[in-house]
Amino acid sequence: MAGDGLFGLAPAYVWLILAGVLAATEVVAPGVFLIWIGAAALVTGLLALVLPIPVPAQFLVFAVAALASIYIGRRVLRDNPIDTTDPMLNDRAARMIGTIVTAVEPVDADQGRVRVGDGVWSARGAVAGVGERLRVTGIDNGVLIVERA
Repeated sequence: MAGDGLFGLAPAYVWLILAGVLAATEVVAPGVFLIWIGAAALVTGLLALVLPIPVPAQFLVFAVAALASIYIGRRVLRDNPIDTTDPMLNDRAARMIGTIVTAVEPVDADQGRVRVGDGVWSARGAVAGVGERLRVTGIDNGVLIVERA
């Protein structure tokens, strides 16, 4: 196999490296999408190692494998949903309801700022001065609705 691919590597090795990079990227930035494209690159690389497939045909194999892997991946995830007992697992703002926060700027019915953990959020609701404790009762377009604690 000649080294006529990217950086002098054989195309099969380029596909295998791409598969590894996509898998690593999926680990760093999970979204359950890149892993399927990485699987297609892996299939393409392995086929290119075993069979003398020209590069244009490798792109066709990759395209078909990508479509097939995404289809299979969607079916697997649809048929095996991830169950949780926490209905607000991915709703950061809704998880704050009931949390006690501290005003870092005066809060009134229109505006204010409160400290939540190590962050600061916009808030409105009960009138409170700096340093007063408030309870989050709701969220409206990213603004916490608060009442006196």
